[in-house]
Amino acid sequence: MNELLKTLTARSLLQDSTSGLDERLENGPVTAYLGLDPTADSLHVGSLVPIIGAAWLQRFGHTPIILIGGGTGMVGDPSGKRSERPVLPVEEIDRNAEAIRRQVARFLDFESSGSNAARLRNNADWLRKLPLMDFLRDTGKHLTLGFMLQKESVRSRLESGISYTEFSYMAIQAYDFWHLFRTERCELQIGGSDQWGNITAGIELIGKREGRQAFGLVFPLITTVSGAKFGKSEVGNVWLDPAKTSPYQFYQFW
Repeated sequence: MNELLKTLTARSLLQDSTSGLDERLENGPVTAYLGLDPTADSLHVGSLVPIIGAAWLQRFGHTPIILIGGGTGMVGDPSGKRSERPVLPVEEIDRNAEAIRRQVARFLDFESSGSNAARLRNNADWLRKLPLMDFLRDTGKHLTLGFMLQKESVRSRLESGISYTEFSYMAIQAYDFWHLFRTERCELQIGGSDQWGNITAGIELIGKREGRQAFGLVFPLITTVSGAKFGKSEVGNVWLDPAKTSPYQFYQFW
């Protein structure tokens, strides 16, 4: 097993990965991205595990991209949610994106003179100006309804209800992966285990549009006492912002 995967496994940070990732990592450095949607003005402990994973990637010579979801945040990820997310004003999304950018800079090296300095991107730069007809023609046709309905993030919401807006999130995130594959040579997407369906959709899209292989790696979720995943809209969250969760409260949680 590749040394990075060995380290993640030894620290109980590896939940799952797609076929072929071990061999790809052995062949040299990869560029990987982690998406963070700005649905609040702070990250929480649930976000901390994939950020730590991105830090380990960088330590082993790989290049992490942190993708702030200024575009996807306008839609809302249904993964792990029992009901529709509230729609935030664009101005609030942009303020949250800036706050998250400052937080992430404390965990990754964006200033390195080496070849694997972390990169920061915002998908608002391409999603907010993406024509709908182009998206449906070039992306939507490659993701079948049957493929999307198999994913837990969609299947778990069919009875309680899911809007077309949130249903489309998977295809939009798949577009992000494809876009970064084309523009940044990004071959790997990482995230919490609840992102598996979204990640594999991106791999599917890249395979169909580019005829190339991409990879996914997911980390275990930190859960609340009740077993629910942490989310920015959940009550009783443990935030990374000391103004929201004091250092004492943060320590007490652990």
